[in-house]
Amino acid sequence: MRRQISFARLLIALMIAGGVAATHFLLWALTNRPVSVVEPLEYIDGFSYSPYRRDQSPLKGIYPSYAEIDEDMKQLGGIAHRIRTYNSTENPEVSALARLHGMNVTAGAWLDRDKERNRREIGAVLADARLNENIDRIIVGNEVLLRTDLTMQEMYAYLDEVRNATDLPVSTAEPWHVWLKNPELADHVDFLAVHLLPYHEGVPVDKAVDYAMARYHELQEAFPGRHILVSEIGWPSKGPTLQAAVASDENQARFVREFLYRTLCKNIDYFLIEAYDQPWKIDIEGWAGAYWGMFNADRQLKFPLEGTVDPNSNWIDDALLATLIAFAPMLLLCVIQRGMSIGGQLWMCLLVQACITAIVIAARLPSDYYFTLRDLSALIGLVFGVVLTAGVLLTNGFEFAEVFFKARWRRAYKPASPLPPALQPFVSVHLACCNEPPEMVIATIDSLAAMNYENFEVIVVDNNTKDEALWRPVEARMSELGPRFRFFHLPSWPGFKAGALNFALKQTDPRAVVVGVVDADYVVTADWLCALVPHFRDERVAVVQAPQAHREWERHFFKRMCNWEFDGFFRIGMHHRHERNALIQHGTMTLVRRSRLEESGSWSEWCICEDTELGLRLLERGDELRYIDRVFGRGLTPASFAALKSQRFRWAFGAMQIMKGHWHALVGRSKLSLGQRYHFLTGWFSWFGDALQFLFAMGAIGWTAAMLIWPKMFSLPVTIMLAPVLGLLVAKAAMGPILYRRAMDCPWPDIAGASLVSLGLSHAIARGIIAGLTHKRGVFLRTAKGKAEGGLAKFFQPIREEMYLLLALFIAGAAMLYMRGTDSLEVLLWVTMLGLQSLPYLAALACQFIAQLPEKPLPAARAIVTA
Repeated sequence: MRRQISFARLLIALMIAGGVAATHFLLWALTNRPVSVVEPLEYIDGFSYSPYRRDQSPLKGIYPSYAEIDEDMKQLGGIAHRIRTYNSTENPEVSALARLHGMNVTAGAWLDRDKERNRREIGAVLADARLNENIDRIIVGNEVLLRTDLTMQEMYAYLDEVRNATDLPVSTAEPWHVWLKNPELADHVDFLAVHLLPYHEGVPVDKAVDYAMARYHELQEAFPGRHILVSEIGWPSKGPTLQAAVASDENQARFVREFLYRTLCKNIDYFLIEAYDQPWKIDIEGWAGAYWGMFNADRQLKFPLEGTVDPNSNWIDDALLATLIAFAPMLLLCVIQRGMSIGGQLWMCLLVQACITAIVIAARLPSDYYFTLRDLSALIGLVFGVVLTAGVLLTNGFEFAEVFFKARWRRAYKPASPLPPALQPFVSVHLACCNEPPEMVIATIDSLAAMNYENFEVIVVDNNTKDEALWRPVEARMSELGPRFRFFHLPSWPGFKAGALNFALKQTDPRAVVVGVVDADYVVTADWLCALVPHFRDERVAVVQAPQAHREWERHFFKRMCNWEFDGFFRIGMHHRHERNALIQHGTMTLVRRSRLEESGSWSEWCICEDTELGLRLLERGDELRYIDRVFGRGLTPASFAALKSQRFRWAFGAMQIMKGHWHALVGRSKLSLGQRYHFLTGWFSWFGDALQFLFAMGAIGWTAAMLIWPKMFSLPVTIMLAPVLGLLVAKAAMGPILYRRAMDCPWPDIAGASLVSLGLSHAIARGIIAGLTHKRGVFLRTAKGKAEGGLAKFFQPIREEMYLLLALFIAGAAMLYMRGTDSLEVLLWVTMLGLQSLPYLAALACQFIAQLPEKPLPAARAIVTA
């Protein structure tokens, strides 16, 4: 029977994983279907030609060899009549090699503001023309007037000089609008060398050839009878989107093939820009400048001149690699997650496939783009970020799948039947407080005194409180309740809360079997002990944990937001972890078997999250931790957003202390199960996501500044590089509210409020994670539960760092729009990303504002208590 079930499970797993893999590959195929494009003759009139290969650059003085140029001429001579060069002092052998392979040359002399270099260029081009009879035209300067490197009079002088020195036709190359704006320039040339580049003007590719032809005819009408050479025309295969002009492999093929087809019967004289991709041009033209070639930098044809064209010629490799890598983990996940429904398995497989695909695409970018060392450094950071982002999404997705799709929890313990007094184990309840309002602590003590349990004591330890007015009333109330209520005041005591609890442990009655811990602000129910202590009859049980809950939150929206944000973890995350006995122990409403507590070393004073650290230590011993999801006590929400931030910073810092302190047990030999290791290694991944978001925000601000200051050195990332950040924000924004609605009877306004608090805490968590990774010891900061401090002067103090980041992101986005305009899709996407990255800091501002509002009755809203 077991074999039949195993075979059935394997068959279902194969069907799910195989179905997702097949669908994934099919989607790649559907989105990369070959497109039909007009087919011109395979022979091309001419190419603009620069001989530099992938790692060569005239800017660095790295030039191609004679043999390499000869290879180019041999390749181009098979499909073209002529080439156009741009300078004559570099690579002077080009013209002679072109002659050997039957091609004419339109020779260029490069002009700029360097007058000495201009003289050398003119001398070199005239000498080249005298030596090589295959040079049939000379172009003096390329877009010199467009760049305003020379004045019109200086340009006239150079043109006239060259025309007087040679019998060959002479011109200068400029975009079409420069010729129309300066018609007198035509008086100093023998023909018009015109650049027609619709991509730079934001023309969509389906209208680009018509647009170029219209400009060509406009020039014919403006200069009747003059010969016009289209000295540059083409389309880049990669680059930023300019208005409606999209750079892509498919669009380059479409434009070039349609233009060649249109020129068959029009007798147009042209040079396609260009023969080969020139990676070195990124530094002077931006990243589109490298991708105008019909051949890539490795001399491979990008698209055929006949037949269909693939939008992405490498899609099969990418799709196959992503599919094969993802298939094994998808299959394994479906096999081992026997308690998860088919819907949950399908969801997880989809998420695994999506994450693997994103990683493959990011890792394959160097094969598709000509990255500089600077770009590669950024890419390494990108791939690292994608991997971390994938980890965050997968762990969040696993929690989502288990909560959303699971029919029932296997480990769903209920309160036990009360034991008669004679069988009740003795319980010692410990309460540590420091600088707490006495009326709040006394309310907790009174609730403990009212419990319907016979065999217990209460030990209250007030440590490091200097003001007698805070601890004397507590001491007086304890003395009124009899001998089993004992109070200790420690004027100066080390170890924070853990130190106080360890002191209480030493004062514990020898009869105590169970130690209970409550926070100073908790009012417990009368049945707390009688409902939970019976679970300790199972000797495997070391901890019985009840959820934290809150009171007095309904009349203030900030406290309401905090309540629901806290509640989500206990309704969702704790169940998720409890399934694999990987509970996070919390230092209130927790019961611990005394013997296990003492044998394991008591409370750790080196960790500011001593409760969670103890829970992990007990799990490493092989003990069981139980979670009973019923409220047995309610405390107060943090008094202010600053207090909430301080609490969350402490939790994040402590989490990193725990990971570092227990690293060997988590990854090495220990009694921890695979599921326990998973939860304690990945359980804080969503917090890692907050740290990652902070690093992305800082990186985006720095990269924006670099792009604006050094636009030739730093360019906008390709769109796919923005996916990790956007994906993380979208996934976190979507999965959380859906789970809240699924797991709790929570109204949508409260879901929005909880989400706002969660988002607003992102920076505090990020700081805690980073500080926890870089520092060994932390400082225990108590979470204020009393009345929040007010005052306009103090408003921005708790969120000053968030405001600095928000201002920096706003300035970065505004500066990008002001200096780059709104024509580029990449600019708009980048600014959108900056806006999305500002959301945590806007949320912090909103939380701080809401927290300052006075308490008042809210409009009719139901107060929901989830058991």
